Amino acid sequence: MELKDIIRDYKNRFQLSNKDLAETFGVTPNTITRWLHGDIKNLQDETADRISQKIGYDVQTLLKGKEINLKRPILGLAKAGYDMFLQDNYLGEEDVSTNEFKNGSFYLKVVGDSMNASGIIDGGLVYVQSCSTVSNGDIAVIAFNDEVTIKKYYVSKDGITLKATNPDVTDKHFTLTEAKKAHLRIIGKVIFAKNYM
Repeated sequence: MELKDIIRDYKNRFQLSNKDLAETFGVTPNTITRWLHGDIKNLQDETADRISQKIGYDVQTLLKGKEINLKRPILGLAKAGYDMFLQDNYLGEEDVSTNEFKNGSFYLKVVGDSMNASGIIDGGLVYVQSCSTVSNGDIAVIAFNDEVTIKKYYVSKDGITLKATNPDVTDKHFTLTEAKKAHLRIIGKVIFAKNYM
């Protein structure tokens, strides 16, 4: 992982400006810009220590290409079904590899069994990449009417369909007008599931 990736991830996760980052890390906004553009690839130990304290892992070790234990937050519960309100309670953290850290944003704990044929089971975790669009057939975390669900997402000229992989669960279809009225939006794409049995 490169310095620009570390800084960009922190910036995006906490929705910070370059000025905010400069104040947080004790450097100039120009330095932040150079980090984000990849112009600076290494850090002095003192700066690396300040960043490591804020970010929560040893930046210098990671920049040297060594594996370290990284963590992503478990931000709440998501229904593998319907009729559950989005709960954005912090539930702890889960280990991720360096590659997983780059590709995803957070975990959600699964409630329900509508996606069990996809390996997403009640009580498990899904690792989610924050995004607002996905391809047809991707498994996504979708919010509508203040509810959240995990389903396969399909859009067509007729509307949006949320498909379960459990044959006992009914798919949900929205016309484009209904989707707009329900404030239907994609929160992210499911990268993988972790199940503890």
